[in-house]
Amino acid sequence: MLAPFRGKLRERQKFEYQASTMRIPIVRGLIDRRVLVNFRIDPDVMARVLPPPFRPQVVGSFGIGGICLIRLKHLRPRFLPGVVGIASENAAHRFAVEWDGAGGRVERGVYIPRRDSSSWFNVLTGGRLFPGMHHHARFDVEERHDAYRIAIDSDDRQTHLALSGRIADVLPADSAFGTLERASEFFEKGSLGYSATARSGRFDGLELRSFTWSMTPLAVDRVESSFFADRTKFPAESIEFDSALLMRGIEHEWHGRQMLCCSA
Repeated sequence: MLAPFRGKLRERQKFEYQASTMRIPIVRGLIDRRVLVNFRIDPDVMARVLPPPFRPQVVGSFGIGGICLIRLKHLRPRFLPGVVGIASENAAHRFAVEWDGAGGRVERGVYIPRRDSSSWFNVLTGGRLFPGMHHHARFDVEERHDAYRIAIDSDDRQTHLALSGRIADVLPADSAFGTLERASEFFEKGSLGYSATARSGRFDGLELRSFTWSMTPLAVDRVESSFFADRTKFPAESIEFDSALLMRGIEHEWHGRQMLCCSA
């Protein structure tokens, strides 16, 4: 079991927002299926894998990390009809974080160290047309009634993930969130994400705006993650599986945000 957090988080860092060189249009589409796989992490351990200016957003005594497994459909600039949109399977490794905003205000969102996609278009335009670098991966997805099985292996062998589960009524009893309502509110507020780029200390911003919001728990039978199983980053006693949540049929838009730059 993870010990309650009593440590001291990283000293706060200076940062600045800068206008991004990417002028991406507002992109609209459908979240056909989104699974959030969540882990409870010792905040001191999590703080060591986060670049400045980010620090863990603590839920109870724990930091929260995980993977977003999302199938997008009809993705296109907002001014175009849905029939011209593209579809793709995508995975984003993410951490719930906070940082100091303008005027000392605490901002909250997610930090995304890695993105994987089934789409070569996303890979080739990542960091140019779309925020953040993307890596190509093979996605093996099976959905039957209330059961889901998702496996991912990236071409560079850096990402492996396997998940199987079924729709449930409640979260696991030991979840850091306690209830589905608290978990849903937590993730809905974490709509602003900053992705790692090829330049150290510079992060591309992207905000998800959902027209509806609904989550369902998944009871997980199996979960494997090469990223969170890396014991050089996350010692065995510092991380535990927390929960998985499912979203389906969500109309949404992606809005580009200013780049975040940081110096110690």
